[in-house]
Amino acid sequence: MENRIKNKLPAMSKGQKKISNYILTSFDKAAFMTAAELGKNVGVSESTVVRYAAVLGYKGYPEFQKDVEKMVQRKLDTIHRFEINDTDMSGKDLLDSVMKSDIDKIRLSLEMIDIEIFDEAVDSILKADTIYLVGIRNCAPLASFLGFYFNLMFDKVNIITTNSSSEIFEQMIRISEKDVIIGISFPRYSMRTLKAMEFANNRNAKVITITDSKNSPMNLYSSCNLFARSELTTVIDSLTAPMSVINALIVALSMKRKEKVINTLDTLEQIWNDYQVYGSDEINIFDDTADMTEGLADE
Repeated sequence: MENRIKNKLPAMSKGQKKISNYILTSFDKAAFMTAAELGKNVGVSESTVVRYAAVLGYKGYPEFQKDVEKMVQRKLDTIHRFEINDTDMSGKDLLDSVMKSDIDKIRLSLEMIDIEIFDEAVDSILKADTIYLVGIRNCAPLASFLGFYFNLMFDKVNIITTNSSSEIFEQMIRISEKDVIIGISFPRYSMRTLKAMEFANNRNAKVITITDSKNSPMNLYSSCNLFARSELTTVIDSLTAPMSVINALIVALSMKRKEKVINTLDTLEQIWNDYQVYGSDEINIFDDTADMTEGLADE
């Protein structure tokens, strides 16, 4: 893409050159923007952005955007992440920057999510015989968090834990059209998660994805896609927005399964009390029954 832009640059209009400059310097941000958003950031019209994609030889803006995303995945290795975030910020400035960035990601994710798709995901999960959850590498904590709360609401929840593709298929061998699988993956996308989605789709299971955009390869096997912004920040991927989407999913389902959740929590509370699950972890620094004045008279 870079060579394509540089070759066309001399013949471009002023507005198109502004777009080119933005793409070349801020491709990690441009990859997640609609044509209207990109135009607004650059200071040109949406139609100018669409024509720009055509000038570069793309059939339309979606094809152009997909190429930008590929450039992000190719170029943003660990060293480059440090380079684009090489600042002298520290203390409160750094804290403000990171947290405000996460707030922006949540706001943008809210704009991306189709509420009808969200409701469809909730209904599909409620109807499923068994729920499978797949999150590999940095997405594993998200799948684990989702699984913890799903186990309070549903009888059959399988969190796929694996180090190889073969293990995935062994744990999903009984998946069928009566089941649901939720796959969680963000750039760089996990091939093992993709294979799990493909396998579930071939078995006619309902496939739900939690991923970053409509151009994610995760969408190849799913008709129910929940989008959340996940952008690269130095050596980490910010998963704040995906976690917020997962929180919303848990709350929506718990409202539908309120009686089940209450009964489960009541049972757990009794078990925790009977077996002193939390009591042994609590340290009472001051014993209220002790005489704190004992021995002071002799000093």
